[in-house]
Amino acid sequence: MQLAQSQLEKHLNIGLQPLYMLVGDEPLAQRESLDAIRAAARTQGFDERNSITVDRAFNWQQIQSYGQSISLFSSQRLLEINIPSGKPGVDGGKALQALASRAIPDTSVVIILPKLEREAKNSAWFTALEKQAVTIPIDEVNVAHLPKWIANRLALQAQHTSQHTLEFLAHQVEGNLLAANQEVQKLGLLYPQGELSDATVRDAVLNVSRYDAFQLGEAVLAGDTARTARILQGLQDEGENAVAVMSPLLWVLRPLVRIKQAELRGDNVMNAMTNARIYGDRQSLVKRALVRLSLRQLEAALQKLADIDKTAKGVMLGDAWLEISRLCFGLARVRGR
Repeated sequence: MQLAQSQLEKHLNIGLQPLYMLVGDEPLAQRESLDAIRAAARTQGFDERNSITVDRAFNWQQIQSYGQSISLFSSQRLLEINIPSGKPGVDGGKALQALASRAIPDTSVVIILPKLEREAKNSAWFTALEKQAVTIPIDEVNVAHLPKWIANRLALQAQHTSQHTLEFLAHQVEGNLLAANQEVQKLGLLYPQGELSDATVRDAVLNVSRYDAFQLGEAVLAGDTARTARILQGLQDEGENAVAVMSPLLWVLRPLVRIKQAELRGDNVMNAMTNARIYGDRQSLVKRALVRLSLRQLEAALQKLADIDKTAKGVMLGDAWLEISRLCFGLARVRGR
């Protein structure tokens, strides 16, 4: 069953299903869908949550072992399986098909996938999952629909503004839902409920901190090591949380992987950038990054971000800020052959 994200919370009130599948690259929608499932699980007595990230060295036997194990502390469990590459491989495909045909007792499973190519969508493992899972497409919001999306978010906090200002906000965030959501939340914190004037919104949006994570992504794309180091230090000095920096980096790297894959297939790069919602000045940044960075380096960077996320959340030992700095500086200093 396919379910729109807007319908998810109402559906979850009925009770968690054995299998969910989130498919798509939009970071905010993915995060909010996961948060909704986790909140419903807590409400319904799921006291144990496990999260697995699949990389090239992952042993799919772990999934079978998990199904055979008995929890000592909870009668109901939530298992999240994140496959950042969207390519489980032969063993993974078989494991996912088995998971679709036979539910794990007392467990709800959430499989998290990126936007998939046609070949993956036609695979036996995806077809099997699609038949059994509640599938939630994690769709990006079309640029033309972004003003309405912002208006709906403002309405949730009992605020509203003119169409002209909604279009201004949409232009400022360049189609980035994470940035749009941050601006909406900031308006909710700064101003009371009711109408927001054009001048009020402009002052709030343009009065930003000296550094932000989106500037960091641009510096990395441009290969500007000095600016990358400056912004990293500035973000740390301003007390920015490591997790808050990672989402914009994902927003930069995920479409770059898709565009690089299209380039290697011989597809039109400009069309690939348009499909990935890369417009204006950012297109030149992306072109420069495509020359410098290989597909292998980009895929490794995505995997590294998944590991840093675990570190930032205390699942893995390490210094999340140190690892982010190493990753960004390493990508920025790569020079094309």
